[in-house]
Amino acid sequence: MTPQLSLLNLNQNLDEIKHVEQDLEYWSARELMPLLGYTTWRMFNNALERARESCKKSDQSINYHFVDADKMIRTGKGATRIVKDYFLTRYACYLVAQNGDPRKIEIAQAQTYFAIQTRKQELSQQYLEENNRLESREKLKETERKIESTVYKRGIKLPSEFGIFKDNHIKALYGGISTAQLKKKRNIPSSRALADFDTTVELKAKDFALAMTDHNIKEKNLHGSFKLNEEVIKNSKATRKTLLSRGIRPESLKPQEDLKKISSRHKEIT
Repeated sequence: MTPQLSLLNLNQNLDEIKHVEQDLEYWSARELMPLLGYTTWRMFNNALERARESCKKSDQSINYHFVDADKMIRTGKGATRIVKDYFLTRYACYLVAQNGDPRKIEIAQAQTYFAIQTRKQELSQQYLEENNRLESREKLKETERKIESTVYKRGIKLPSEFGIFKDNHIKALYGGISTAQLKKKRNIPSSRALADFDTTVELKAKDFALAMTDHNIKEKNLHGSFKLNEEVIKNSKATRKTLLSRGIRPESLKPQEDLKKISSRHKEIT
């Protein structure tokens, strides 16, 4: 049997014994045991205990990943007895494979399988997080275009004046730090947009502050450069206050990977 075919069979077998309840997937240790080449619970339990210890050292919850699931079984002549079992998360299955007997071919196959699956899951999660950033950036661009149109109709006439308006927004949101200062602090080229290196929470915070500003300018029928700048400062400060109340200090956040690079990478995937 080729390694590729063995991994395929392991994948199918694991899917067959997988349990799903309320969108949660888990595996019975008793059912996993023969797939990993063990014939006795005593020997398999050694791997389980090592896996539980690894889980503890990784600062993960043993009680979450290894759920006690003792069950009653029938023995000869209708008698019953309680046997030890665990309900295992996918992570727990991975730890069991990592801590199993490396001389068993089933363990070697399982280690490869779970390493591949773990990496796939990491890449999938990374893709989703990056996509969320990309969507948040596009939403911010839309809001910026909207408020630019609004203020140009109500007293801000020159591009330089709009630049001051945007910088007042940034200063109020970042505790007095200007756009240029933030770029220098985060080693972002002066020619690039600050927001292309923002975290998702920063993008959403900026979008929220500017959307409130656009709404209030129209709702209050504000006109004139002074009032427009006053409004964006108020809303940006209010947004900053909310962030700080949740333990988020925007100026202390680290810059993220350039969204232009991420966008190009995603286009290659699709």
